[in-house]
Amino acid sequence: MNRFFFTVLYFLLVITVYAQEINEEYIKNNYTKVEQYIPMRDGVRLFTSIYIPKNNAQKYPILLNRTPYTVAPYGVEKMKTYLGNFPEMTKAGYIFVYQDVRGKWMSEGTFENIRPTRTIENSHKIDESTDTYDTIDWLVKNLKENNGNVGMYGISYPGFYASAALIDSHSALKAVSPQAPVTDWFIGDDFHHGGALFLMDAFRFMYTFDASRPKPVTNADSPKGFQLPSKDYYKFFLENPTLKGLKAKYLSHTVKFWDDLAKHPTLDTFWMNRTITNHLNTVKPAVMVVGGTFDAEDVYGTFETYKTIEKQNVNNNNILVIGPWYHGGWVRSKGDSFGDIRFGEKTSHYYQKNIELPFFEYYLKGKGDFRPAEATVYISGSNEWKNFEQWPPKEITSTELFLLPNGKLGQQENKSKHTYIQYYSDPAKPVPFQEGVITDRTREYMINDQRFASNRPDVIVFETDPLTEDLTIVGPITANLKVSMTGTDADFVVKVIDVYPDTSDSTSPLSEKIVMPGYQMLVRGEILRGKFRNSFSNPEPFNPDEITSVNVKLPDVAHTFKKGHKLMVQIQHSWFPLVDRNPNQFMDIYNAEPEDFKPNTHRLHFDQDNKSVIRFSILNP
Repeated sequence: MNRFFFTVLYFLLVITVYAQEINEEYIKNNYTKVEQYIPMRDGVRLFTSIYIPKNNAQKYPILLNRTPYTVAPYGVEKMKTYLGNFPEMTKAGYIFVYQDVRGKWMSEGTFENIRPTRTIENSHKIDESTDTYDTIDWLVKNLKENNGNVGMYGISYPGFYASAALIDSHSALKAVSPQAPVTDWFIGDDFHHGGALFLMDAFRFMYTFDASRPKPVTNADSPKGFQLPSKDYYKFFLENPTLKGLKAKYLSHTVKFWDDLAKHPTLDTFWMNRTITNHLNTVKPAVMVVGGTFDAEDVYGTFETYKTIEKQNVNNNNILVIGPWYHGGWVRSKGDSFGDIRFGEKTSHYYQKNIELPFFEYYLKGKGDFRPAEATVYISGSNEWKNFEQWPPKEITSTELFLLPNGKLGQQENKSKHTYIQYYSDPAKPVPFQEGVITDRTREYMINDQRFASNRPDVIVFETDPLTEDLTIVGPITANLKVSMTGTDADFVVKVIDVYPDTSDSTSPLSEKIVMPGYQMLVRGEILRGKFRNSFSNPEPFNPDEITSVNVKLPDVAHTFKKGHKLMVQIQHSWFPLVDRNPNQFMDIYNAEPEDFKPNTHRLHFDQDNKSVIRFSILNP
């Protein structure tokens, strides 16, 4: 099931593991629903569902969620099954407001993906910030039950709208929580990572999401998802090898996004204007940025949003919460496990009870004594919450591990000359991103066992000796590689892996048949399209057989490699079909022909003159 339909179902289904007593009947008995078209400054009207508590003995703050994923169910007699981010919020005493953003579902106007922020330079009259401002202004002036305070939250794309609300914000907006917010669609979120197209996500998501909408529609009229003919996406994308071929054969109904990709294959003003962090410099509301270390969509945006607000708004009250979650897992799961990995406690319940609800209660109602840490982060591996005064923490030691001959990782660099590993990468046989027949892009690929890849000759593996003490890595990781190749371009995938000892007694919550001894848990993986190694705006070819520096930056981690475990690094040049294939030639991939995809012979160097090294920070005991 693609992310679009998963997100819609999230808003339509009951999460029964949390609050069995919260259901549609409860909402009917305790809330009055109003459906309202709210006018924007340019005359366009946005469809808005408003749930007002029937108990009128007090005034209530407003919690606003703006979404491109539908405010369903439509009709004043039809109710959601819970309100807010999780059922406990339903009983907390808020006016809950949901709005279809401009051009989506029942709202008027034209939708634009991550609509650019208006500036003096672009002379735009409206943007998502003005639509949010106009919405809040109407709500506080027209809902007699409100107390004058507004909060806003959103996960993923709604997280982008929450971030946009921070720009020239309305005075009534007191607290905002961007959660896994869409932030940068070229460098690190959703459909591009390191300038490489995340093919499978882009194709499946945009197949429905970007379909044309000739008039306002309800979810009953929504387009149908893509039907995979072979039930194997690896086979499907190999049989449809070019991006322009995919567009012509399958995407005639949704061409705008794909046309934009082809027109803007580098980081130009089109993408820069859509990077919301470029405009987060006068933030006034309290902010709580939330995300998961194993988020397949927007882990980059989570950390970048927090760091940018922190850097550009030194007096703003801005905090960070990171858990061991997949995309939205802090409200879509109990958070006691993910994939084969157990965490030992219901991390999502802890977050909901102790952080999110108290955040809004304090800033919108003045209730409680909310004094969170600057950064509340769950460390996987050791499975514990940690509170920090800053992120990345200041209690760290910068560390580096050298890639060494015979597949070793160590602190002593190689003193030999002319040392390298030579290997072959063939785009006709790309490295899969997950094991088995790929019928779906699972969210678990972010944490899954990597033993299926480590045995391939085109995946180069380095690992430490068994650790003699626990090793906790926090913050970003950088792989500084010295490479040469026969081609003029290549992708570089770097994976950091926790290798369980052969004596491990860990068990998988999914199945007792899964072998955990020797398990290779993916902690973080990332890709860089090689031509962007020096600039995302000005790509450069590689000179064949010339030794070149390639620096791959991996998003932040928070993980303990336990005593007896090993730290492994895998390096490969395809991650298919998660990422589109690189032809291994310096060219416009959007116009590549099948015959343009050529094998590449690589050399990874690690000698005294050309050191390949992994750099990261260790949390001090």
